[in-house]
Order: sequence, then C-alpha cells, then structure tokens
Amino acid sequence: MGIERGLFNRTELLVGNTVMDRIGNARVVIFGVGGVGSWCAESLIRSGIRHLTIVDSDRVCVTNINRQLMATTKTVGQVKVDVLKARLMEINPKAEITALQQIYEADTAASFQLDSYDYIVDAIDSLENKADLIRRATRTNAVFISSMGAALKLDPLKIQVAEFWKVKGCPLAAALRRKMKKGEKPAKKFKCVFSEELLENKGSNSSCGTEKCLCPKTNNGPGDPDLVNHEWCSLKARINGTMAHTTAIFGFTLAGLIMQDLYGKEN
Repeated sequence: MGIERGLFNRTELLVGNTVMDRIGNARVVIFGVGGVGSWCAESLIRSGIRHLTIVDSDRVCVTNINRQLMATTKTVGQVKVDVLKARLMEINPKAEITALQQIYEADTAASFQLDSYDYIVDAIDSLENKADLIRRATRTNAVFISSMGAALKLDPLKIQVAEFWKVKGCPLAAALRRKMKKGEKPAKKFKCVFSEELLENKGSNSSCGTEKCLCPKTNNGPGDPDLVNHEWCSLKARINGTMAHTTAIFGFTLAGLIMQDLYGKEN
C-alpha cells in the first residue's frame, strides 16, 4: 500500500497505521448503489477501503440525476455499477472493485457468497429482496448494516442510527418487521440508518417527466439476460420524492458505521 498511503494521509493521521491497514484489508459488499449506496461506496473508497463489491441491476435514469453520485446527463442509459466503478477507480486506481449488474433475490442469493465479506451493506429498495438479504446476511459472521427509507425526507438533523427493532417512524422498517414476525427473524441484531421524518409528495407522480419512462433499455450483447436490461420506474407502484443531501447522509452514515467499527476494534 506504499503509493496509496499518500492518498489516505489525512485518514491515517486520524486513525493510525494499524487501523489504516485494517481498513485496507476489509472486504465490503454494497447491495444497491442508488441514492444511498452510491455515496456509501464513494465514502468507503475515499476512506481507504480497497476490496469493494457493488451490486445493482439498474441503468442510470434521468430521474437519478438529482441524488445519485454517478448519474449525470452524460451517463443516462449506462449501467450504474460500471459508471460508479469507473469513478471509484479514478479515486484509487489500485482498489479492487467488483461491479455486478445483477438483481439480489432469493434465487440469486447464493451466487454472492455472503460469507466471504467482513461487511455487508443493504441499500435495496425492494421489500421482498431486502427482507431476504437481512435474513441471510445476519446468519454470516459479517457486520451487517441496513438503510431504511430515505425518500420523503428534508431535515438532515432527523437522520439517526438505531438497532432494527428500535427504529421509529419509518414505514419501510415497520413493513419489514411485520414481515419478519410472520416468518424467519434476523439471526442477530444489526444497525439501521433511518429518519422519523415523513413528508408528502407535492408534485406529480411521473417517472421521467412523461407518463412512461424514457430511459434507454439497451442490451449489453448477445446472451445477456433480459432481467438486467430493464428500468425500474414503470415497475414501481409509487415513486416518492428524494433529495441529494438526505440520501447522501444516509450513505455516508452507513460508511461511517463501518469506519467506526474498524476503528473500535483497535481502540
């Protein structure tokens, strides 16, 4: 890590050599790199994480530009994980970043080898897939952390962290708990980033400014599965308003929890 030391000099000044090495050796996976996950990934790489896997099946939509790190007018239609990886590699060219354009769900869960990671970050939107990841990830030895709903929020001072069963005022967390109580519960406790604030949409509920999503649905090439060439807008029963500062704080907080854990192991 000789060359990389210069990149992370300010981090090393704060945490020390031993923790810096621990950060560089940690293996992290993020499921979902949208408004929350993309900022989490950026913070982790800028903090010295070298082994990072990012998982998301989506392509950049024009409606992502207001809050997602890699979404710009030039990247609309491109694969999210590929665009994000390119940016992260510019920060640290020696980082080992695996970009998987895949959907996490029960049928694909085994392929992600959750046991191989030290930290598992959940930034998934889908209730069903989120619940499945929570159940599986909490059965591993990895530290698991999860983002609850980041939409319909404006006040950064209301964003906080709590154990899953103690999260208050978040409809997503409440729905997850109802689901867990009816089936398999998480195997261990885990922290969540959430906000009790819940505003209402005041604008029209459109996807790309029209009745149908205009984002490109291009194929990657022969043999690629159709499931990775979709867009999510038309699949959502409801689309809620979001802001960059709140989703970014959610993502940065997730990254901060990982840094805090790595620091705490030494101190």
